[in-house]
Amino acid sequence: MPDRRTRRGPHPKDLSSFEEATLSLLRQAVGDLSWLKGRGYSPKAALKLVGDRHALRDRQRKALQRCAASDEECAGRAKRCVAIDALAGETVIVDGYNVILTLEAALSGGILLLARDGVLRDLAALSAHYRRLAVTRPAVELLVRALAESKVARVECLLDRPISNSARLKNVIEEIAAAAGATWDVRLSARTDRDLKISPHVVASADSAVIDACDRWVNLARWLVETHLPEAWMVDLSM
Repeated sequence: MPDRRTRRGPHPKDLSSFEEATLSLLRQAVGDLSWLKGRGYSPKAALKLVGDRHALRDRQRKALQRCAASDEECAGRAKRCVAIDALAGETVIVDGYNVILTLEAALSGGILLLARDGVLRDLAALSAHYRRLAVTRPAVELLVRALAESKVARVECLLDRPISNSARLKNVIEEIAAAAGATWDVRLSARTDRDLKISPHVVASADSAVIDACDRWVNLARWLVETHLPEAWMVDLSM
């Protein structure tokens, strides 16, 4: 069903699913699933096993899935992560929807999860239809401004061509970048994940499959939220 919300605020079940009293249990569940992932268990079977053991709700299981990572995965991602202050002169390729949706959630009061690998992820589900919201423009403005302040040489931004309204979002990003005097190449791609994985440039994404495959990546969404949106609702499940 298309997303007809006017903001990406908290899901009705999130306040109870992620209240302070539940966090200790959720962190333990993240640890359990991470342990199983490190020992070759099927991701689907392991998620069900841990979710059933701790009697987790659907939203909590989604959070568990996005936050768990084996020791090997954490080490590999950390090794290839580029620090924000090392971006000067680099070309950065942005996983457009991945980063923008996280910023939209942050600006709307939606929940953000700090995962075991140190990456900040949201629980928003992007369907085949993207709806521009009131927070879209501020999210893009923040993204453009922050990368300009980091003195990157050039920015590429990829948007999924099959998702409706991608062309409209492309126009918005190009307009904001041009107004800021920034050098952005915004492209629609039918194979965004593949393009990100094989890019020789620094990739800005929180997608586990992407950051596991690319040569270098930057934990951009986390830095943007912690630095510029400290009032955002962030739940730490990394411990």
